[in-house]
Amino acid sequence: MSGADKDPDASGRTGKTKDRGGRSTRSGLLGFLGEFAIIVLVALILSALLRTFLVQLFVIPSSSMEHTLDIGDRAVVVKTVDFHRGDVVVFRDPGDWLSENSITTTSPVRRVFEFLGVMPASSADHLVKRVIGMPGDHVVCCTDNGRIEVNGTPLDEDPYLYEANGSMVSPSDIPFDLVVPADRVFVMGDHRNDSRDSRYHLCDSAPGEAEGTGAFVPVADVTGPVVAIALPFSRATRLHIPGTFASVPDAGAAPAQPVINLSPCKPS
Repeated sequence: MSGADKDPDASGRTGKTKDRGGRSTRSGLLGFLGEFAIIVLVALILSALLRTFLVQLFVIPSSSMEHTLDIGDRAVVVKTVDFHRGDVVVFRDPGDWLSENSITTTSPVRRVFEFLGVMPASSADHLVKRVIGMPGDHVVCCTDNGRIEVNGTPLDEDPYLYEANGSMVSPSDIPFDLVVPADRVFVMGDHRNDSRDSRYHLCDSAPGEAEGTGAFVPVADVTGPVVAIALPFSRATRLHIPGTFASVPDAGAAPAQPVINLSPCKPS
């Protein structure tokens, strides 16, 4: 058989080989895309579970915790560990602490990404403050030296109180003398003259509750302690409980209702 007689068959066989090769390439691409989609889906599910049960990022929206936390910082909050006196914590608004102009709108797409843990939470119903008093703590402002006292021990707050141009804010311009009730905490911002914290709600109370109850954050509303600043990288650091809180003795039995001996609602 001549060489010319072989060409059509050879050409045909070659064409079939190309068809199979094309189908194989397309099948491989589809398989890769399918595997990639599964990987992405699993990663999103794991991220959502991590955000829901373990760790969550929050964007700091205000100056109340300066300069421990600045506006725009991405704070890492751990949900699975206990918090203590001196910790910085994120918590749900316990009752109209946030003003209307502090509420921001979030697009549906961003809310989805926040739920999945892809973006830090920008929730308008959470606040961040430092825990000054745990249940049963006797918290007083202020000593003769102008310090806040917890269970008879004055706090040295110089390492974290807001400072600008060489001047530090005072621990508090509002006097108070109180005992923190059971299952609640007393919180304050580090930027004391720019923080609407527990001090400003000593006259508030929920229906059927004692006067001043609104000043204390329910432990159940605390998301968790802030353990680090993740972003921006220039401010990335771990947060620790200031050493002054180590010298505070344990609290006595926590009363069912707050005990407020001195507040803005009562004459001094």
